[in-house]
Amino acid sequence: MTSEGIWWRCDGDDLVLKLRIQPRATRDELAGLQGDRLRVRLRAPPVDGKANAQLQRFVADLFQVSRQRVLIEAGLGAREKRVRILGPVALPESLSAI
Repeated sequence: MTSEGIWWRCDGDDLVLKLRIQPRATRDELAGLQGDRLRVRLRAPPVDGKANAQLQRFVADLFQVSRQRVLIEAGLGAREKRVRILGPVALPESLSAI
């Protein structure tokens, strides 16, 4: 069974997010919606995979899963990404305002 919103969808036990990444921000944070994507600000620069690694850590912390359970399915070299969270344990309170 699947359910979905504008920027997310459930795929079985997994959660798939459509994200827009803003690298080199002052802090790591969720920054609201931008079109049909959830905007994420990251401190890491977009070089040598640093922003992707930071995105995995940030999302893993938010959803209380290990970093290995956060997969970047599309957009490795782009700002717009599709991220799959394998069996998220918790939904962050910060998402309820979005």
